[in-house]
Amino acid sequence: MTEPIRRALLSVSDKTGLAELATALSGAGVEILSTGGSAEALIEAGVAVTEVADHTGAPEIMDGRVKTLHPKIHGGLLARRDNASDRRAMDEHGIAPIDLLVVNLYPFEETVAGGADYAACVENIDIGGPAMIRAAAKNHAHVTVVVDPEDYGRLVDEMAANGGATTLEFRKALAAKAYRRTGAYDAAIGQWFAGELDDGFPERLVFAGERAQILRYGENPHQTAAFYRDGSARPGVATATQLQGKELSFNNLNDTDAAYELVAEFDAAACAIVKHANPCGVAVGDTLSGAYARALACDAESAFGGIIAFNRPLDGETAEEAARLFAEVIIAPAIEPAAADVLATRKNLRVLDAGGLPDAGSGGMTVRTLTGGYLVQGRDNALTGDGLETVTRRKPSEREMADLLFAFTVAKHVKSNAIVYARNRATVGVGAGQMSRVNSSRIAAWKAADAAKTAGDETSWAAGSVVASDAFFPFADGLLAAAEAGATAIIQPGGSIRDDEVIAAADNAGLAMVFTGMRHFRH
Repeated sequence: MTEPIRRALLSVSDKTGLAELATALSGAGVEILSTGGSAEALIEAGVAVTEVADHTGAPEIMDGRVKTLHPKIHGGLLARRDNASDRRAMDEHGIAPIDLLVVNLYPFEETVAGGADYAACVENIDIGGPAMIRAAAKNHAHVTVVVDPEDYGRLVDEMAANGGATTLEFRKALAAKAYRRTGAYDAAIGQWFAGELDDGFPERLVFAGERAQILRYGENPHQTAAFYRDGSARPGVATATQLQGKELSFNNLNDTDAAYELVAEFDAAACAIVKHANPCGVAVGDTLSGAYARALACDAESAFGGIIAFNRPLDGETAEEAARLFAEVIIAPAIEPAAADVLATRKNLRVLDAGGLPDAGSGGMTVRTLTGGYLVQGRDNALTGDGLETVTRRKPSEREMADLLFAFTVAKHVKSNAIVYARNRATVGVGAGQMSRVNSSRIAAWKAADAAKTAGDETSWAAGSVVASDAFFPFADGLLAAAEAGATAIIQPGGSIRDDEVIAAADNAGLAMVFTGMRHFRH
């Protein structure tokens, strides 16, 4: 069923494409109503416009807060053309039908993202716009509603193909999009209020995102997937500009996010190489290229096909080194021109310029779906509790303490049960995702020995290393496995009913051990 468009109301905050659309509509014989700044822009463009105040006979009042909230507007949008009672009401009250509504809303999300004060944010909460959009979308059997400038061309083409009318299928699709837009808008307002009131877990939780990409598939080829941005300004994968390479996949995005969040933890120049959301190697260094070389040395075999993340602008020298490894993605807060030139030779390599580093200590929420619900929690944005406590007779040396804190930071980003061996602020062995902590410890020790062998060293790199555990040792066996591998110091949260037994084992092995009072499970 087609519906002709004879009268349109155009009232937009974003004027992109407005004059061109109005010119096309006017050329098709459509009467145009408009408000405020939109009317001014159209008049300046030479388009004949009737001001809404003239159409309704009621002036804009309260600094423009009230202008479209009028029966001649909402009646014109909501009237059912095939309903005799509605037609009589229109005749009785002098209500003319409005066949097309083009509205985009006050820039509330942009105002909040720009750091505006409370009053400015409130003033950018649109009232008339959402009311009109919802009215027009409800009456999509007769009314066309457009909320996105990207759809202006589609609208013009649709009218041209149907003699100045639109089809029901077209109107339905735009109505659905309109409701999604008002829903996301209200979600942004609700989330902002929750932040203002420090209400982390309101009684109703609403998520909204803008689709950035439909992905070829999800974790596996039989799964459908898409990537949505939440509109936050926190730098990372969602803010990044892809400079080259193939389209990012679901797993690329997930792994790159894990790598970038990890590398952002460090103040010194750092590199993290991640595979399947777990770090293969992490290191800091005096130079970015030095950090990369040490991170790669931890597990060059697993790094093949991984994600490389840097916390400094990527320079040409480091890019030369990184380009030798087959990697899926490289991400950095900036890509220097010399580095871009080097990486351009690797056509399939995805290169992301994130535009900045995420603040590792920032707040926010993480969300996970369950059957029939969601698990929501605050971001893991701390490292230790109130203070570090040395619980063994021997205290860690200054070098050991620096390595312990480094290793514990990495462990925070390793799937539980997590064990990390480190030396000179570089990982030498990582044990991840095992069902028992002692097995994670053994795997990490094995990897440290294997890394040394690959580098031509006869002695395992675990010798003289420190060990971090993301949660307490329930038994002494995991700690003893680290001691047997040659570790000299341990960092762990503490809190086990067998802490005394574990401390005694550390003392007997001559280890220094520090409790953090904070665990970092990552499932």
